[in-house]
Amino acid sequence: MSEQNKWLARVDPEGPVLLAAFEGWNDAGSAASQALAHLHEVWEAEQVDELDAEEYHDFQVNRPTVGIDADGSRHITWPSTSIAVARAPQTGRTVVLVHGIEPSMRWRRYCAEILDLATGLGVTTVVTIGALLADVPHSRPIPVTTTSDDPTIQRALEIDANSYEGPTGIVGVLHQAAADRGLRSISLWAAVPHYVAHPPSPKAAMAILTTIEGLLGEPIPLGHLPEDASAWQLGVDELASEDTEIAEYVHQLEEAKDTAELPEASGEAIAQEFERYLRRRDKGAGA
Repeated sequence: MSEQNKWLARVDPEGPVLLAAFEGWNDAGSAASQALAHLHEVWEAEQVDELDAEEYHDFQVNRPTVGIDADGSRHITWPSTSIAVARAPQTGRTVVLVHGIEPSMRWRRYCAEILDLATGLGVTTVVTIGALLADVPHSRPIPVTTTSDDPTIQRALEIDANSYEGPTGIVGVLHQAAADRGLRSISLWAAVPHYVAHPPSPKAAMAILTTIEGLLGEPIPLGHLPEDASAWQLGVDELASEDTEIAEYVHQLEEAKDTAELPEASGEAIAQEFERYLRRRDKGAGA
C-alpha cells in the first residue's frame, strides 16, 4: 500500500471525501470534468442535490441550451451544479461528487453552499480537481500535481504547498474555503499539452483518475479510457507528423521531459504501478 493510501487509512478510514471539478477556466481539455463524469458512471452515483442556477450564473455567459425530447417536445437545460453521492465498491467509502460550470458571480456564497451540503453529508476531506494548459508532450505520461496547504498532509503525502500566485478560478476558491473551515483539502491539477487543448483529453482524464485511485486506495475501472487515450495519442502523432515545426517542438518537449525525469524510473515508481495492477486484477477476480 502506498504512503498516500496508508495516510488516508490511518487518519480517516471511512470518512466521506468530496471530489469537485468545474467546467470552464479550470478545466483544460475538459479533462477534470471528464474524470468526474467517469467516476459518476462507474460508481453509479446518485444525485442528491443541485444548486440554483439563478443565483450564480450570468446566462449571457453560460447560456442554457434547447433540445428536443423523443416525443418531439422542446426543453431547456440550464447551467447547473450537481451534488451526487457514490459508495466506493471496495473500501465502502462514501464519495461526494460535485460537478458544475464555474459560476459567474457570488463565488463565496457558492462555495459556502457546497461546503454546507458537504458538511451535512459528513465530509472531512475535500479534493479539488483541475486541468491546465502546459508545455508538456502528448507522448509522455500526463503530469498531475498534488498539493495541499495543510502541513500535516504535506508531511504525510510528501507533497508541497501550492506556490502559485495570480488569478484563480472557482477550484482555488473552494480549496481555500474548505481549508478555512478546518476541512482537510487537497488540490489536483493535470497538465494538458497546450497544442492539443481541444477536448476531449482522455489521457489527462485517465491520469487524474489514477491519482485519485492512489489517494483513495480504491481501484477505479477505466473502461474504454485506455483505448481512447491511445487513439488520441495516435491522432496527435499523425497531426504532428504533417507539420515539421510542430514535430520539432514536440521532440524538444520530449527531450526536456525525459532528461528531467530520468530518476523516476525507480523501484518505488515500479512498485506503485504494480500495486495498481494488482488492485484492478483482484477486483476483476472478485466480480
